[in-house]
Amino acid sequence: MPLAIEDYALIGDTHTAALVGRDGSIDWLCLPRFDSDACFAALLGGPENGNWRISPVGAGLATRRRYRGDTLVLETEWDTEDGTVRVIDFMPHRHDAPDVVRIVEGVSGTVRVDVSLRLRFGYGREIPWVRRSHGQIAAVAGPDSVWISTPVHLSGQDYAHTATFAVSAGDRVPFVLTWHPSHEHAPDPVDAESSLAETVRLWEEWARGCTFDGEYREAVMRSMITLKALTYAPTGGIVAAPTTSLPETLGGGRNWDYRYCWLRDATITLEALLRGGFVDEARAWRRWLVRAVAGSPENLQIMYGVAGERRLAEWEVPWLPGYEGAAPVRVGNAAVGQVQLDVYGEVLDSLHLALQSGAEPEAHVWDLIRSMLSHLADQWHEPDEGLWEMRGPKRHFVHSKVMAWTAFDRAVLIADKFGFDGDLDDWRRNRDAIKAEVFAKGYDAERNTFTQYYGASEVDAALLQLLEVGFVQPDDPRAAGTVDAVAEDLTVDGFVMRYRTGGGQDQVDGLTGEGTEGAFLACSFWMAEALRKIGREKAARDMFDRLLALRNDVGLLAEEYDPRARRLVGNFPQAFSHVPLVKVAFELADHDGVRHYRRDA
Repeated sequence: MPLAIEDYALIGDTHTAALVGRDGSIDWLCLPRFDSDACFAALLGGPENGNWRISPVGAGLATRRRYRGDTLVLETEWDTEDGTVRVIDFMPHRHDAPDVVRIVEGVSGTVRVDVSLRLRFGYGREIPWVRRSHGQIAAVAGPDSVWISTPVHLSGQDYAHTATFAVSAGDRVPFVLTWHPSHEHAPDPVDAESSLAETVRLWEEWARGCTFDGEYREAVMRSMITLKALTYAPTGGIVAAPTTSLPETLGGGRNWDYRYCWLRDATITLEALLRGGFVDEARAWRRWLVRAVAGSPENLQIMYGVAGERRLAEWEVPWLPGYEGAAPVRVGNAAVGQVQLDVYGEVLDSLHLALQSGAEPEAHVWDLIRSMLSHLADQWHEPDEGLWEMRGPKRHFVHSKVMAWTAFDRAVLIADKFGFDGDLDDWRRNRDAIKAEVFAKGYDAERNTFTQYYGASEVDAALLQLLEVGFVQPDDPRAAGTVDAVAEDLTVDGFVMRYRTGGGQDQVDGLTGEGTEGAFLACSFWMAEALRKIGREKAARDMFDRLLALRNDVGLLAEEYDPRARRLVGNFPQAFSHVPLVKVAFELADHDGVRHYRRDA
């Protein structure tokens, strides 16, 4: 059986990331970028699809593991009858090439350790040609090459390289894996120990920039480090998750590729980093945004590649059976072509927050904003696919309309505060028209709640965001009514679903026959935040504490939680889960960092 999703931990170098299991196996790694082909794909298949395991002979799951302080350096320990051994895993901050470093350290006694390395390029399909060169093992297939440097002699058999060796207390045995274009000369291997020291130093220096020192600091800091790890350093892009096709429904087909930069996910990630004091990330992301969306505003996409690529065609990987058999495995994402009006609001909201945080006003960014609003003025009347990327018919989703309202609202605020020119009267008219239409068509007076879309009776957890963006104020009876309706209709075992799913032919997301998905963790965090805003402090804290308890042993969250199986599900770790964790912690701790300006509704 494969490991549970919560049995994985993350290491990365802000270019890509790997998942390391509690059994000592790296089961997922894409090189050289987040969205490159995987060279270890056992996560979505089995060891034959590529993995790298280091663990004591005959051992199962580790006794314990942890990150070293405020870093992304993972330490995994096994207690055996013969002693204790530790494996230190990390990816150094990149210089010339991506590296994965693993150091086996003897803690006590003498322990025999197994190593098994199976490299498979092309998402687990391509078995490389392997040779020895310059004291290293070189594995080559097409454009890719991986070089392994270690003092341990690895023997090739059954398309794998293996070894068994002993470590005693005080021994430190390094392994370094380096990716390189196959047509270039062999890279110089990094020194494991000096790379470890540098990696620890750089992460600790970055973490010291966090301004949060409240009650939930440990959870906030681990989330901040995770969000930083999901940034693509060369461009400032931010991926939603480092994985593809981890299922939202165990055994089902809700399996999507999240290794791209959604404008929505990136903007909320940016907000969390900004509120923690990390302004440099805001500047880098703003530069990425301007490059990515350059061109006609009608060509704005909801997501891009990490360098701003536009074509993210979706295809299925037939040779991978999927996590626990959840097929298909998908690469690319067809939602790239969807219309989602809410992204305009999220982009404008984040740019407004960046300016509040000290980012410099720039004329060309303002030109971009004006162009986007001109297009939005013609489009907000239209239906769209909405926040949840519905694959059914387009509808007039209330959340989408409210975020369009947010776009015009934040533009007015920016212009007023920073003296930019713009058609403020037109923006105000659009803002007021959207609010009036939502009240008329997206509000159920009988139940005292906003609805999922115009004319619907159902609600949607995204409605909790109406409070967050200031569309309604906490003392408005419609705010509490909406919170109560979402809680009544969408709460399962104390956690909040996105919307009702049941496999019917008229299902709003167009995914028939899929059954009920897990509880989307961001929605439960939104509920905690909304409860606090309407004055229900104890209920908010109780919800937040239940959510914190869902984190795995190293503080990471997936996209969803399956209350029936009591397991994390969905892509992992997920920015969309860690961002609202940070936001709610800031609110509950009354942190004095950057906050949105919330105008009176």
